[in-house]
Amino acid sequence: MAPVYGSSRRPGPSGPWSILRPGPRSALSPQLLWAPLSPLDNTELAALIARAEAVDDPPYRTTEQETAEYFVDPTYSGVAGRDGEGVMRAFGLVRIRPAGEVYASMSGVVDPQWRHRGIGGALLHWQTERARHLIGAERAGAAPGSVAATAPAHVVTTVLEEDERMQEHLRDLGFSARRWYREVRRSLADAVPEVDIDGFLTIEPWSQDYDDAARRVHNQSLAGGFGSFTMSREDWNAGRTYFVPQWSFIAVDRSGDRARVAGYLRSARYEQDWEALGWREGYTDMLGVLADYGGRGVAPALLTAAMRAYQRDGMEFAAAGVDSDSPTGAVDLYRELGYAPTQGSILYALDV
Repeated sequence: MAPVYGSSRRPGPSGPWSILRPGPRSALSPQLLWAPLSPLDNTELAALIARAEAVDDPPYRTTEQETAEYFVDPTYSGVAGRDGEGVMRAFGLVRIRPAGEVYASMSGVVDPQWRHRGIGGALLHWQTERARHLIGAERAGAAPGSVAATAPAHVVTTVLEEDERMQEHLRDLGFSARRWYREVRRSLADAVPEVDIDGFLTIEPWSQDYDDAARRVHNQSLAGGFGSFTMSREDWNAGRTYFVPQWSFIAVDRSGDRARVAGYLRSARYEQDWEALGWREGYTDMLGVLADYGGRGVAPALLTAAMRAYQRDGMEFAAAGVDSDSPTGAVDLYRELGYAPTQGSILYALDV
């Protein structure tokens, strides 16, 4: 989403809004009038991002419902820059998420008509300093000697891999590349392969009966990864605006006396992206398999079940996002099923 950075389809945990004063704004460009950003500004914020996307033409479009999710993290701080007529021309947002380790994520954009004036670089510098302040406040508010008081902390943001200018800004501020994200896509005009799995394993439609078990699989399968955090029931249920149960599946192990969830796949329907893409697609938002079931065909079986569901409802493509700790990793599963890598982005982090 260059020059929109910090974009993510995944919602943050829900919680009470804590609108913090954004702190000293002397580092921000005097070309705009700056004020705190709040949920009351969401309509203007979505309109600003829409203007940027109309020019940059990324393969998706961000809705007002998605920008509303920017404000659901328990602690955040942001600024909006307006011109002399009161039109929002830039924003910067920092969100704090304690997840064992503490993560401060940064998001922002500058109106296309106001770029190349130094506004974005100054805004990025302000966000970095604001993130340090919020992390310090998070630590100071924790009980002395507690894990939260001493946990490692990181400031993070994502940029498109071709956005070398933003990456240079981040490196100048001390950030380094930590994870690589790759969009993958395959045509549903091609035959969907058959996948053999263990006879006691079945791929079943998404059911509310298995919903919480799928959440636990998610937490176990991602435990220890950079940026991972334990999802509560509230976190798991947040941000389901685009969730499609009929495109989502559960892998169940029935070899014992009690059924056990071995893996899950959650799909989403982002219709707002289809005009920009030029086709209709089903999107695999979340996929997880317990380590005990690695190598038993669970992930391919879940993905092919989703492909058939997308086909049945007239989708032309299946798509997903893959993340890795290296520029070339983690796409083999999808490549073997006919997916091809497309657009990529990089997560940059600063340890504080």
